[in-house]
Amino acid sequence: MRQLFVLDPLRQINPLKDSSAALMQAAQRAGDEVWACTPADLIARGDEPLAMALPVTTEPWITIGASERQCLTGFDVIWMRKDPPVDEAYLYATHLLEVAERAGVRVLNRPSALRAWNEKLGALRFCRWMAPTTVSGRVAELKAFAQEQGEVVLKPLGGRAGLGVIRVNAEAPGLKALLELVTEQERLPVMAQAFLPAVTDGDKRILLVDGEPLGAVNRRPLAGEFRSNLAVGGQAEATELTDRERQICAALAPALRAEGLFFVGIDVIAGMLSEINVTSPTGVREVERLMQQPLADQTIERLHSVF
Repeated sequence: MRQLFVLDPLRQINPLKDSSAALMQAAQRAGDEVWACTPADLIARGDEPLAMALPVTTEPWITIGASERQCLTGFDVIWMRKDPPVDEAYLYATHLLEVAERAGVRVLNRPSALRAWNEKLGALRFCRWMAPTTVSGRVAELKAFAQEQGEVVLKPLGGRAGLGVIRVNAEAPGLKALLELVTEQERLPVMAQAFLPAVTDGDKRILLVDGEPLGAVNRRPLAGEFRSNLAVGGQAEATELTDRERQICAALAPALRAEGLFFVGIDVIAGMLSEINVTSPTGVREVERLMQQPLADQTIERLHSVF
C-alpha cells in the first residue's frame, strides 16, 4: 500500500509526541510506502490530482528523499493530518483532495466531513450525551444561559488545544463585557457549556478508528487550571473506558462510518461528551506509552482490513 500524509512541514514534527509520526512509522513497519507533503504542495491540472511529495523513511526518524511530482491516483490512501486552524488554506486543500477522492483515492478523513464537522458544533448531533450547551453570538442569550447554569465554559468555535477557552461565573461583574469581547461585539457565535467540576479529575481523550474505540488516556489539568489539554500542560495518565463512555462511542459510530471519519478523537468529562476532533486528533503516543498498547500499528492494521 502507498500512503500519502498531508500535514505540517516535517521539520516541525516531534516524533516522540506526534500522532502523525506514529502513524507514518506504523505504516512503514507494515511494509507500506510512505510519502508526505503539505497542503501547499497539492495541485490540480484540470481534473488530474497531483502533489509535490517527499518519499519518507521513518526509521530512524526521519530521512527525506527529493521532492517528486506524484499523481495522487497512485496512492491507495491519503491522510489529511494538517493541524488547525481550519482557515481558507485548509478548506481549499480539502477541495483539492476531493479531486483525488473523485478519482477513487481513499482520503482520511473524508474532505467533505472535515468541512462539515466543526469540532465544537459537530458534537451537537449527539447533545443527549453532552452537558447543557448553547451556541450563540447574542450577549443576552449567552448571559441568560450563564445565569441558568451558574458557571460556564466559553469556547471559540475555531479554537484548538484549549486556546481561548474561558471559565466564568454568572455573577462575575464583567460578564457582559467579556461576552462582548468573545463574540467580537455579537459578530461571532461562541459555545457555552455548563462547567463540570469533575474536570479536575481529568478529561478523557478516546481515539476511535472506523467507529471503534481503540485507545484512551485521561488528561488531568495542572493545579489551579481547569483546561486539561496536553498543549496547555495537562498531564496524561492511564485509564479505562466506563460503560457510559462505551455507550457514547457506540452512539457516534454509525455517523462516523457513514461520513468517512475513520480516525477521530472525542473528549469526555464526567461521562459527558465535550468535543469530536476530526482534523488531526492526537493522543496516540500517550496511549502507546501509558497503556502499553501499539495503537498506531492497530490503526494501520484496521486500515488494511477495511480498505
